[in-house]
Parts: sequence; C-alpha cells; structure tokens
Amino acid sequence: MADPAPHPAGQAIAGPNLIDQQTLQQAEAAALETGRLLFAAECRFFFGAQKLDQLPPPSGTEIAFAGRSNVGKSSLLNALTGRNSLARTSSEPGRTRQLNFFDLGGRLTLVDMPGYGYARASRDVKADWQGMMFDYLRGRPTLRRVMLLMDARIEFKQADHDVMELLDRAAVTFQLILTKIDSVKPAALLPKIHATQALARSHAAAFPRILTTSSETGDGIEALRAELASLVGY
Repeated sequence: MADPAPHPAGQAIAGPNLIDQQTLQQAEAAALETGRLLFAAECRFFFGAQKLDQLPPPSGTEIAFAGRSNVGKSSLLNALTGRNSLARTSSEPGRTRQLNFFDLGGRLTLVDMPGYGYARASRDVKADWQGMMFDYLRGRPTLRRVMLLMDARIEFKQADHDVMELLDRAAVTFQLILTKIDSVKPAALLPKIHATQALARSHAAAFPRILTTSSETGDGIEALRAELASLVGY
C-alpha cells in the first residue's frame, strides 16, 4: 500500500473542530465590521412625540431602547453612535417624557423611550406611560425589537417585571442588555448574567441572548452594534 501523500512542512491537518472555529471567528468578525459600518453613518434626531397621534409615519426598521430611569440609556445611545450629545443625559431621573426618534444613515431608526419606574413619578404619570408605550409597541409595524436595559449593579425591580409582562402582552420581541458592567466585579457579574438569562427564559417575548455593556469603557458596544445591524437586513 502506498504511503499517504506527505503534507507540506508546517501545514497542520485541519480537523472539523478547527474548521468550525475558524468559520465562527470569520462570521463574528464580519458581523462586527457590518455593525461598525452601520454606526459610522450620521445619526440625527428627527422627531419627538408625546402622543400617539404625533408619531412619524412608519418606515424602514425601528429598534427601541427602554429601561428604568437612570439605567444609562442616553449614555448607551451616545456610545453606540459615537456622539457625546445625541441623546441628552440628565441628573434628574425620569425627565424624558416623549418618544425620541433618531435616523441612522437612512438605514435604521433608533427610538429612545421614556424611562420608567421613577419613584417620585405620580401614579397618573406611570399609568399614562404604560398606556402610551403599550399602544406604541402593539401598533408599530416597523418595530423589530426592544432593547430592554438593566443596571448590572442592582437587583431586578418590580417595574422591570411589569414592563416585561407588558412586552409579552404586546407580542414584541425584546432583548435584555446589562449596563454599567464596569462597576461590577467579574465574580459578581457572571451570576448576574446567569440570573438575567433565567429571567429571559421566563418570558415568551424575550430574545435568549443577553448582552453586556459599559458606556464608560466601551465594553460590549461593538457586539451591540453587530446585533442591531443584523436586524436591519444586510
């Protein structure tokens, strides 16, 4: 029997696992580059609505950002777009009272939803928020996903559970994002991620993948850009 053909010096035999790993790495690199290109485009505020009848006509793809007051939503939007003052940050939680629409290069609309769960807000304000947000979520055909932000430093609140139930009822896919991970030690962050994954599994409308971010250090921003770009339909 003839000896098998020799392999060139220095060339390893690529097994299935190595090929799969290389393919995965290439796909991840391509996704990150797609996200980078999308968010390199100009992003501008173009509409603010305090009532449903003020909403702009639905067009293209919309992705909304929601979270408790002071969860770092404005900072995350600024970090995503690389613009320090695109979304206004405030030292007064719960200040935003309208849906703010931002156009990203004509390819994607980012929607900054009012923060919820502000302790000093009146019951009427909280009721109005839930009513308006539910109607927006249920009746917006271009809304692909809601990115629901959770502060990695603190426990889940009843307001978080209420909003997730509202999203379930509205049948809108939502994805949980842990913010401010730079302020959490690695030993504490991993259990928080596991708890967040369990929380996602308990809701019918939740997307299973959990993202972790820090607007301060930039951790997770590239991955989030890639995730959002995948929803645009490249």
